[in-house]
Amino acid sequence: MAKKNILVVEDEEDILELVSYNLMREGYGVVGVHTGEEGLEVLEREKPDLVVLDLMLPGIDGLEVCRQVKADKRFQFLPILMLTAKSEESDIVSGLELGADDYVTKPFSPKVFLARVRAILRRRGKSADDETSTLSVHELVIHPGRHEVLIGEEKAELTSTEFKILHFLARRPGWVFTRKQIVDAVHGMNYPVTDRSVDFQIVGLRKKLGDAGAYIETIRGVGYRFKE
Repeated sequence: MAKKNILVVEDEEDILELVSYNLMREGYGVVGVHTGEEGLEVLEREKPDLVVLDLMLPGIDGLEVCRQVKADKRFQFLPILMLTAKSEESDIVSGLELGADDYVTKPFSPKVFLARVRAILRRRGKSADDETSTLSVHELVIHPGRHEVLIGEEKAELTSTEFKILHFLARRPGWVFTRKQIVDAVHGMNYPVTDRSVDFQIVGLRKKLGDAGAYIETIRGVGYRFKE
């Protein structure tokens, strides 16, 4: 398998060194820069497989970098892993809605960080948009064509909306989605549903899934993800 190349945009030298060291030790090619402007320049030249992007950058901040990357048709499917501070919940939500794939909060465990990187790159190699294939994850078997969910041998009786939410999350285990992203995926853009309505659906879905409901994790201040 060809070596994957990763662009790291981080203005704090010690964090840049930590991230780069751990990535290179795993066999990835790494280019590290300190500003958003440099990141956009390197992106044009290097065509990386993944961008690790700090949100708090001098000059062009991480959100603006993310916005510019996703607005460029050449890079709209390029995965982005955000590095954030725990106090930046609103920025995390904004980044995810701009198209970032996941985030890690500082301070972070190198093992957790590398697991997120591997997961993103692994998912990139799959067809994440295959909505018709039967999906097996943990003890759940999800049949899109039949709108049927089996937990072991038992059938879960879900509403259409509950099924769509489960299928959307389970197809991308580990990915974090905001409530707005979930609504857009299930109902289409600009559907008039409140955040509380999404929370209500998640509560009902977890209850019907029994113990398997624990796989749907709440990410405080951000949204939900299906446990990897």
